[in-house]
Amino acid sequence: MQVVCLDLEGVLVPEIWIAFAERTGIPEFRRTTRDEPDYDKLMRWRLALLRQHGLKLADIQAVIAGMAPLPGAKDFLDALRARYQLIILSDTFYEFADPLMQQLGRPTLFCHRLIADDQGFVAEYRLRQPDQKRHAVNALKSLNFKVIAAGDSYNDTAMLGAADAGFLMHAPPHIAAEFPQFAPHHGYPELLASIDAAAARLAA
Repeated sequence: MQVVCLDLEGVLVPEIWIAFAERTGIPEFRRTTRDEPDYDKLMRWRLALLRQHGLKLADIQAVIAGMAPLPGAKDFLDALRARYQLIILSDTFYEFADPLMQQLGRPTLFCHRLIADDQGFVAEYRLRQPDQKRHAVNALKSLNFKVIAAGDSYNDTAMLGAADAGFLMHAPPHIAAEFPQFAPHHGYPELLASIDAAAARLAA
């Protein structure tokens, strides 16, 4: 049996931090895992920037509450769920994702947690485990699943490499150029066709 593992931000929903940058007018928040391979370094920088500008968890959640999935994402997920087991593997946080997951029909989501202090500032973040996407794929493979994965950022490439088939989706040109082993896709019908083809090969 095949399992499809997808990243969330950039693949199914807009980048939350970019939307936050646009809402706050603070361009530094546009930096994401498409730009910074070191996730801990990126998150420490984000937490310091939030504190510097007096921005709290509720401020980020207010932006997310007004966001919607990318056009076609819900239909794409529905098509996948009709064919395969589906898991969203994301480096976002449960405290961010709920409004978007509700709009996507609540697929299974593995992600992380944020810790807010008594004043509502984000004081810390807790990873489910370091490099959780790759570990999740390897765990699924240890259960004799065939895994097909798609993502868009540096933090997805270990997951794509561990999967039985891996694809880029909505990846910026520099990541597509740096990881040519993962075929780039820019539309859901195209990605669905590639997933179906990979599933057929793996089942043969």
